[in-house]
Amino acid sequence: MTLTRTQADTDADLIEQAKRAPERFTAVFDRHYRHIYAYAARRLGPDLAEDVASETFLIAFDRRNRYDRSHADARPWLFGIASNLIARHARAETRRYQALARTPAANVVDGDADAIAGRLDARAVRGRLAAALEELSEPVRSVLLLVAWAGLSQAEVATALRIPPGTARSRLHKARQEMRRALGTADRLEGDE
Repeated sequence: MTLTRTQADTDADLIEQAKRAPERFTAVFDRHYRHIYAYAARRLGPDLAEDVASETFLIAFDRRNRYDRSHADARPWLFGIASNLIARHARAETRRYQALARTPAANVVDGDADAIAGRLDARAVRGRLAAALEELSEPVRSVLLLVAWAGLSQAEVATALRIPPGTARSRLHKARQEMRRALGTADRLEGDE
């Protein structure tokens, strides 16, 4: 049987094909590596991100025989593996947030006045945001960042982290409350949900 790659192949199809023809897993890697890397880089910095992203796909490849084919999209599965690996690097992530929180808000020289003001506002908020992220427990932080940075839905986060959907929802709610408190927007955003 000759296997040909088509864009119509779901991740589940490719992973199933990779059981017989391991090279098919390359298509899953090609589809998702940059997203996994970007997520890991935002959480840990570029130094550790490549290692985490690469290890994510090594683990996924090793576990391809156990992949649940009822999930056509492998993103939640891959982000779950990456989140577990990132959790092992919690100290590095905490140091990164501490450094971001200490980063001065200045250093803008030229450019459009509105753009400069926007960058200064963002830098001022970045320190408070980083400090608030550092304060979140790893399970709560993982849910928030999988939604915010990886673009996963609450259901996909629950799948990725192998937690009940209600737990994902409550962790996300807690994280959002903490972020609002840290950024001083709790009163303004209270009716948004």
